[in-house]
Amino acid sequence: MADVGEVLMSVLSTIRVPKPGDRVHKDECALSFASPESEGGLYVCMNSFLGFGSQYVDRHHARTGQRAYLHITRTRKAKEDDTNSGSGHPPKKKPTRLAIGIEGGFDVEQEQYEEDVKVVILPDRQEVNSEDLATMPDVVRERVSLSMAGIMAADSVSHTLQVQQWDGEVRQESKHAADLKQLDNGVKIPPSGWRCEVCDLQENIWMNLTDGKVLCGRRYFDGSGGNNHALLHYQETGYPLAVKLGTITPDGADVYSYDEDDMVLDSKLPEHLSHFGIDMMTMEKTERTMTELEIAVNQRVGEWEVIQESGTTLKPLFGPGLTGMRNLGNSCYLNSVMQVLFTVPDFQSKYVSNFDKIVDEAPSDPTQDFKTQVAKLGYGLVSGEYSKPAPDPGDENGASEPRGDQIGIAPQMFKALVGRGHPEFSTNRQQDAQEFLLHFINMVERNCRSGPNPSEAFRFLVEEKIVCQQSQKAKYTQRVDYIVQLPVPMDQATNTGEKQELQEAERRREEGDSSAPTVRAQIPFSACMAALSEPEVLTDFWSSAVQAKTTATKTTRFASFPDHLVIQIKKFTFGLDWVPKKLDVSIDVPDTLDLSALRATGQQPGEELLPEVAPPPLMTPDVEVKAPVLDDSTVSQLCEMGFPLEACRKAVYYTGNTGIDAAMNWIMSHMDDPDFSAPLVLPGSSSGPGTTPTESLSEEHLATIVSMGFSRDQATRALRATSNVLDRAVDWIFSHLDDFDSMEVSESGRSAAESEGGRDPPPGPRVRDGPGSDLFEKDKYELFAFISHMGTSTMCGHYVCHIKKDQQWVIFNDQKVCASEKPPKDLGYLYFYRRVAE
Repeated sequence: MADVGEVLMSVLSTIRVPKPGDRVHKDECALSFASPESEGGLYVCMNSFLGFGSQYVDRHHARTGQRAYLHITRTRKAKEDDTNSGSGHPPKKKPTRLAIGIEGGFDVEQEQYEEDVKVVILPDRQEVNSEDLATMPDVVRERVSLSMAGIMAADSVSHTLQVQQWDGEVRQESKHAADLKQLDNGVKIPPSGWRCEVCDLQENIWMNLTDGKVLCGRRYFDGSGGNNHALLHYQETGYPLAVKLGTITPDGADVYSYDEDDMVLDSKLPEHLSHFGIDMMTMEKTERTMTELEIAVNQRVGEWEVIQESGTTLKPLFGPGLTGMRNLGNSCYLNSVMQVLFTVPDFQSKYVSNFDKIVDEAPSDPTQDFKTQVAKLGYGLVSGEYSKPAPDPGDENGASEPRGDQIGIAPQMFKALVGRGHPEFSTNRQQDAQEFLLHFINMVERNCRSGPNPSEAFRFLVEEKIVCQQSQKAKYTQRVDYIVQLPVPMDQATNTGEKQELQEAERRREEGDSSAPTVRAQIPFSACMAALSEPEVLTDFWSSAVQAKTTATKTTRFASFPDHLVIQIKKFTFGLDWVPKKLDVSIDVPDTLDLSALRATGQQPGEELLPEVAPPPLMTPDVEVKAPVLDDSTVSQLCEMGFPLEACRKAVYYTGNTGIDAAMNWIMSHMDDPDFSAPLVLPGSSSGPGTTPTESLSEEHLATIVSMGFSRDQATRALRATSNVLDRAVDWIFSHLDDFDSMEVSESGRSAAESEGGRDPPPGPRVRDGPGSDLFEKDKYELFAFISHMGTSTMCGHYVCHIKKDQQWVIFNDQKVCASEKPPKDLGYLYFYRRVAE
């Protein structure tokens, strides 16, 4: 023991006690998915507080010279019956708060394990436990004990993030509460016996706090809940606040703000209830609160029978490429996207084939390195190392059949890294899988400025041809894209003979009839493709040939075909009242595609091009910094809807003062832009808010963006719009791909601006084009994966993916990985095709 004591004394100066702000990684290895529960446990460096599995701790010691590690191992306790207190243990408390790791919230996983902690000294892995420390000199015992206690007491990074991200009960005071308008209409509400005034429903009843109307709540995605009458009443009247009857107690009640679209606090609730004869102090709770309902849903997370091919016993699968991913709280969108991406050879060769090299070259803190964490995730999914049956808590001897759940991997570090700083992906709310896919591709682009770029597998060029109907002259532009967004022409449904049945089923669902049959509109895939390719009529096109506004047609074609094609079915749309809704449709998506008919042909013989003359600017000529002439009434209308002033000004400016509908469409399609609320920057202005004079733009930033395949003009515009901040400029350029006029390509292949300047042509976006690009042979694809969504909007519900592995469809539903028997190909949201090999 003296030897160990001497060793500890020699490394004492490297042993630190965690201070506030230190990041302690004691739940997950920085380079693998090893944890304290894994075989071999987790080694936490007592200097950097990074965690390493048994297979990587020696590598960390060799690279850094650190020798002292806290070895944490956890073994699962035998599961006790939650309701059985006969064993002398109190029954487990049911959660009363919608939160993780907070008193009254969901139990954290550590409570299910027994923990063993000791210090290990490398390279010989000498062990020191608490009893050993007691025999050592005071200076050694005190420093090491304090470090051990500090590491164990500190919240792990993953746990801290989870708690920060998920406290579903944090509510803000409603902006309407202080001066809520209440009508003196003589309405008095009884203390019980409430019914919806429209449909007589007796559950999920809400009272509007302005006029006292008692109506049913929203319908949930499964048809239960209410019939939307309280929501419809708000849409008709604009009265914003409603209280859920049955949840009122002396301590408060559920109050919802339709205007703010969230559960809120109402500090004047006793006064608002008293107006309608309700004495808050005498009320008793008779219905579950919205929090209690959501807790019940979260306790059932993972069941989701509807999208698990219900009614069949699915065979669990294990092995390489068949690894499940744990749901970190509404992270199924991320799980589904990453499962599909790591079946693409480009991502495997970039991150998995080079895994050892990436780990060897990882920076001192690999938890913050994009390449390392993506490689770690990819290796975890592809290797099969974590594709093992999860132990059944009630099966001590492991004798039962595998249930489908896996040990799998929990992508905590990955999720924290790719979501950092993002207003949505940094949270634990459900997100749109398509938006996350583009966000991740954006990050890959930014982190692959040299060397192979796997996102090129999805990158393609779109050619847009605009023909002025008055002069018959044409204009060709090209833009980069990664996803084909396929419209859903509802008027093309083939089961029109069942139109009455469709309408009847919808009517019954609206009236709350849970037995109403599920009848979906059946839309031919060919009709969706036709809607994509048919010419679009532009009624307000400024023609440089006739120097005036006229009508034009716009036709969209593929200027190149990617190796892997992503198709998004545009199921999510907005109703006439701008309320998001989802189209419930069945589309006969084919297993193979032939897209040769959609290949762009470029300028045709004898076809004249529109002159390269800019349209007259929407600005006054009599001021030095020219200001746009905007329709003030349209700007005001948009501001009254709650949108930021500068966003409203941009909407009116970029739609050419063509009215509220066009401006609203612009706003809805640009709400996620990084500069949505930034001041309007006029084209050609050399200074002003959000702009940077050309001469001060960073050449390094320009070169970086150009190296990603964009022109210098585009890079300049992006940097000007984002105050010369590189990361913001890259985000801006990807969110404005559809708006780039500077992608215009002349016959020589140069953008107009650069042709005039006489400079050499830029390299242009690097795109792959399959065989037949010159000979116009067939461009064929085969379906290999699709992501499905269940729920009423992309912000709720659940995602799963199906992937074809060795001619067998496999369903990936978070930790469950099973052979699919009835892949619901007609109900998908994102479809992934790969080029058929010649």
